[in-house]
Amino acid sequence: MEMPAIPQPTFYIFKCEQSSPPGMPKPSCVTQESRDLFGYLSQNMMQKGLMGPVQVIRTSCLGRCQMGPVMLIEPGHHMYCQLSKEKIDRIVEEHIIGGNPVREFLIPDQFWGEPVNLSQ
Repeated sequence: MEMPAIPQPTFYIFKCEQSSPPGMPKPSCVTQESRDLFGYLSQNMMQKGLMGPVQVIRTSCLGRCQMGPVMLIEPGHHMYCQLSKEKIDRIVEEHIIGGNPVREFLIPDQFWGEPVNLSQ
């Protein structure tokens, strides 16, 4: 029996869910104030009928703790920082649906430069 082809997702959204224990000097993307952002993002995708073409993935540390909570959207290496529900709403409407990254929510260049060239 031949399996039907499953289309590739249009976007992958990697949402950092790293939580440091209380008293740790390293900041966390998941705090008391931000712990429901992953659920909020996932529900938003479901309500808009975007699950499938958009894969929302829970990750551990994405390495930009000082700018958290963060999420990475691929393709494009778009890292969004200091997330809130209001920012997520705009990112979904403008970037995911509209195709235009929300520049003012992207991580500053000094925290997210060009990718390392591994062929050197």
